[in-house]
Amino acid sequence: MEAEALQKEALAAAEAAQTLAQLDEARVQYLGRSSELKLALREVRDRETGMALNAVREALEAAFAARQSELERAELSARLTTERVDVTLPAELLGDVRVRPRGSLHPTTLIRRDVEDAFIGLGYEIREDREIETVEYNFDKLAFPAWHPARSSRDTFYVDADTVLRTETSPSQIHILEEKPPPVYMVSIGRVYRRDAITPTRFPIFHQFEGLAIDRGITMADLKGTLLHVMRALFGEEREVRFRTHYFPFTEPSMEPDVSCGVCGGSGCPTCKWSGWIEIGGSGMVDPQVLANVGLDPGEWGGFAFGLGLERAAQLRYDIPTIRPFWENDLRFVRQFR
Repeated sequence: MEAEALQKEALAAAEAAQTLAQLDEARVQYLGRSSELKLALREVRDRETGMALNAVREALEAAFAARQSELERAELSARLTTERVDVTLPAELLGDVRVRPRGSLHPTTLIRRDVEDAFIGLGYEIREDREIETVEYNFDKLAFPAWHPARSSRDTFYVDADTVLRTETSPSQIHILEEKPPPVYMVSIGRVYRRDAITPTRFPIFHQFEGLAIDRGITMADLKGTLLHVMRALFGEEREVRFRTHYFPFTEPSMEPDVSCGVCGGSGCPTCKWSGWIEIGGSGMVDPQVLANVGLDPGEWGGFAFGLGLERAAQLRYDIPTIRPFWENDLRFVRQFR
């Protein structure tokens, strides 16, 4: 078929299409890979014929695009006419279909996403590990002494003599250091379990994010700078942050970061135990024994680790007086964070 006749026929087919489906069929017939026009273009051997056929192709593509816009407008107009609703009715009573209200993310999920964003921006990898751990990985390889109270069944949930519900995400430190050589920059996030009494800031189940940085030349200043960056990302520049020395088996020296209480503005309340500050976790330089336990030379490698609670971080960000609502499955609580 000659180019002019082919163009005339294709334009007529596009104009005759009454639905988008019919238009697609016509487009495939006249512009598809196996169409007469495309086959002719593949066999072109002279410049004049190529220019003529390309002109036809461009004209047809423009015509089909214009017809598609016309049909889309007509389809939308028809829907607006036939699918009328009474906008004064409550949303859940529209028509015969009960519309479910839109859900919202849990505040723990919201704060977790911000934690991940903050550390991904620093070049850390995000990791999740098992919640049921061996005593070896939960305590022994992290240099917990035999007398440490966390090993007691009064503080830890034991599945059997050698298995526990992990008390922290710290076993991820051992797992990643056994899997790959340093340098390592990692944050592990997940649920942990402790036999804690329920208080305004404590619950037997909570989520923790555990950070680990192992490299050459890392100092306490790097740890403090990292934590300050994350605290600012989570709570803003106006919240005060302080660091206190502390003891942890797997870090030496160790410190605890505190954030000023937003519930009382630092004046003192039951949430902060009338101190004006809320402890958010623990941190410190990785104990050389922990490095030796995974076969690393403490004389060559060093680093820092920290563990902080997601619920407590969310509690601090949103000034929630008690941590209990995070686990009560009350939709009135969750809906506040839409």
